[in-house]
Amino acid sequence: TDPWEQRKLGELTESYSGGTPAAGESEFYGGSIPFIRSAEIAAESTELFLTEKGYESSSARMVKPGDVLYALYGATSGEVAVSRQKGAINQAILAILPRDDCDARYITAWLRKQKGYIVTTYLQGGQGNLSGVIVKNLEVFIPSLPEQQKIGFMLSHLDSLITLHQRKYDKLVVFKKSMLEKMFPKDGESVPEIRFAGFTDPWEQRKFSDVAMIKRGLTYSPTDIVDGAGGIRVLRSSNINEDQFVLNNDDVFVNEGAVTIDLVHDGDILITAANGSPRLVGKRARISDLPGKTVQGGFMLVASSPCSDFLCASMGSSWYRRFLATGVAGGNGAIGNLDSKALGETTIAVPNDAEKDKIGCFFTRLDSLITLHQRKLELLQNIKKSLLHADFENASARSLCNATWK
Repeated sequence: TDPWEQRKLGELTESYSGGTPAAGESEFYGGSIPFIRSAEIAAESTELFLTEKGYESSSARMVKPGDVLYALYGATSGEVAVSRQKGAINQAILAILPRDDCDARYITAWLRKQKGYIVTTYLQGGQGNLSGVIVKNLEVFIPSLPEQQKIGFMLSHLDSLITLHQRKYDKLVVFKKSMLEKMFPKDGESVPEIRFAGFTDPWEQRKFSDVAMIKRGLTYSPTDIVDGAGGIRVLRSSNINEDQFVLNNDDVFVNEGAVTIDLVHDGDILITAANGSPRLVGKRARISDLPGKTVQGGFMLVASSPCSDFLCASMGSSWYRRFLATGVAGGNGAIGNLDSKALGETTIAVPNDAEKDKIGCFFTRLDSLITLHQRKLELLQNIKKSLLHADFENASARSLCNATWK
């Protein structure tokens, strides 16, 4: 319950920056001393190593695990981390060593939260460099040491959870990419590298139009649009994200009389057929859990198929990338257009129905896992952001907290 104090960072810490041995001197590099540069302040290892001679020839300074490292120069200006290794720092890094009444993790969290203010105030739109003098003169609102330690531990623990889910998410994305390459036949082959037990039959070559029914989207005018959810929802390219999921955002609704095409259904695959950026043409998403009557909008295709799980996964393999490389017109500022006739004529490999179901189910479950970790990651990031901006119930503490964290 004690009030927080306002102190200069230089009163709470000691600090120093490092240096760089002369470039091109082979006897200065390749030793055993990790040489930490500004992009590596949070890393567990470094790309460069100094020799004892290189270290002694320069103004490089040593840091140890637990020291606060602050990036002063370049693209990483304002980044901060607690060091995870013992090594030498260059002149672009300020080492900040908290005194006995100051917690390193608290100072790190405070500097990270203040990055936007510091960069805007002292770098004038990103030009120039920060300095040790600027950092030492920053005004810090600080509670007692036990409260600092509580706050530092909480935010550090959140960072660990965020890192954990980020790694799980990244691993699943890489795993999916690998499985897409191995569970579908390569060019000129009739069987994939990896199959479920019990399946040995060769895959057949079929036209895409034999596997899915391709339909164009709805063309509507501004006068057909109605406010709110009173009409039929129109899905457009902006409703498809990069992870092949339909987003409930940027929704448009039209009156029922304007709808002259079939509604879309769960399992249909939406494909962006035209876009101002040719790079975004061909984006796809499998529809699930539709909230009411829905159609696909202009510049969209829908591929309806009884094996949509398999087909959506198949469109993540090499045949679809090859098609997009040749079946999309556009460039030089033109609107990119997907050739729907060419898509229908494109040959793809398909197994029997039982194997389709197995493969489709596998990738649907994998997508669900990826989405789960993505949502957990976003939730933890939002929790951290909220806590950094949190107001306290006590009015005087709340105003102090606002001054501290905003």
